[in-house]
Amino acid sequence: MIYVGIDDTDILGSPGTNKLARHLIERLRPDYANLVAIRHQLLFDPRVPYTSKNSSASLLFDVEDANGVLDLARRIRSLMLEWYVAGSDPGLCVTDCVPQSVSDFGRRCQKEVVSQQDARQLAAESGIHLEGLGGTEDGVIGALAAVGLAAAGDDGRVVSIRHWPDDLSGPQDAGFLHHRGVAEIRCVETGRMITCGTVDVGKHLRPNFRCGKVVLFVAASHAAGPSEVAWTAVRFT
Repeated sequence: MIYVGIDDTDILGSPGTNKLARHLIERLRPDYANLVAIRHQLLFDPRVPYTSKNSSASLLFDVEDANGVLDLARRIRSLMLEWYVAGSDPGLCVTDCVPQSVSDFGRRCQKEVVSQQDARQLAAESGIHLEGLGGTEDGVIGALAAVGLAAAGDDGRVVSIRHWPDDLSGPQDAGFLHHRGVAEIRCVETGRMITCGTVDVGKHLRPNFRCGKVVLFVAASHAAGPSEVAWTAVRFT
């Protein structure tokens, strides 16, 4: 497994980190098999510069090649530089080994202001590839945080699953959602696992990453109508 963290620190009018994540996955296929891409919410604070929402993204790749980290870092660097918009401060993190200290760092970034120096020092101590790709290079903070949070396996909203396109919206059969990569559909009120019925996923399918799995949380639907929607997706960060 190779963990990639990106933080585009985009500017107003630019596509944003989530779109960059999906762009990278598409350009790297079929050489690198992506398992999942996850959006991670970081700290909202006036001391932290961000455009609309302070988030970063992680991408998990199924790679066993010993040279995979260096090659993947090289290729993603090139793609991110092509994507670069003046005024942004992107960062990139790539590693196949994530110590607990880096996951702890990710949690810190959700609760307190941390410095670029903190991120760089921790990455160096952990032997993790971390680099800035423009501007102030403050994106290294979010990139390292994304890798730590993804490795912990219990944070974030999934924005891409394997090779499937991001094309699901509205009512969907639970069995089909499982087919498309949702490991569990879980009722938020009872914890019950949902294996059948129709789920309204909303504008886009956006499950969560919990216990190292793609989990869609739902609530019982009280809407009446011919569609017989039994469940409605519930979104968490």
